[in-house]
Amino acid sequence: MLIVLSPAKSLDYDTPPHVETATEPRFVPQSAELIGTLREKSPQDIAALMDLSDKLALLNVERYASWSPQFTPANSKQAALAFDGDVYDGLSARTLSAEELAWAQDHIRILSGLYGVLRPLDRMQPYRLEMGTALPNAGGRDLYAFWGSRIAASLNADFGEDPQPVLLNLASEEYFKAVCPKTLRARVVTPVFEDEKAGKYKIISFYAKRARGLMARWVVTHRATEPEQLKGFDSAGYRFAPEASKADRWVFRRSEAAAQAA
Repeated sequence: MLIVLSPAKSLDYDTPPHVETATEPRFVPQSAELIGTLREKSPQDIAALMDLSDKLALLNVERYASWSPQFTPANSKQAALAFDGDVYDGLSARTLSAEELAWAQDHIRILSGLYGVLRPLDRMQPYRLEMGTALPNAGGRDLYAFWGSRIAASLNADFGEDPQPVLLNLASEEYFKAVCPKTLRARVVTPVFEDEKAGKYKIISFYAKRARGLMARWVVTHRATEPEQLKGFDSAGYRFAPEASKADRWVFRRSEAAAQAA
């Protein structure tokens, strides 16, 4: 069973990594091609393209300029330790042991507009390039066209000889679209996280994002390899809700009381 996660906009390159093990991203030539396209754009172009403030646009233009196809401890950091947002707050990779991170390396994939797909210990240089960005490129009008079936092919290869491969989709719709599900040779299980509000259950974005990271962490710490094991997920007060689930869309709910106790 493989897990896919979305990346995060926020990055942490200040906290030193607690493990030395690091690997190189799989799609460096493709990333370099995208960087070349981005380097042709002015800060004003980047601001308009990504709806960024002038300050953030300038920061990312500087990032593109300094990006290198050589990844070193000085210019990069392991992806799972560099991303810093709601999902990664739930994953809390900084508190996973070296052994747990090694297991995660084999079972978690992080989707990325610039890198395509990253393993947790792949070195990553700082960037901002969301998958939904309409960046014209040699492959077409946007990043979905650029990556095409490459991400699905990479995931299919990672399934190896597994006769019944399963993909646990903990990514956003924007990012999962890049997987090209029709070319993926795996059953896709998509958890949905709902919180109680005024007596009704609904998806609350902030909590749902964190819950995705919590589930990824739960899978790692429990060494879960079969989808049925996911029904035992109980982090932060969430519980599997069979009455609200259907097919491979599994709903996990948390009551207001459970949320307050978490």
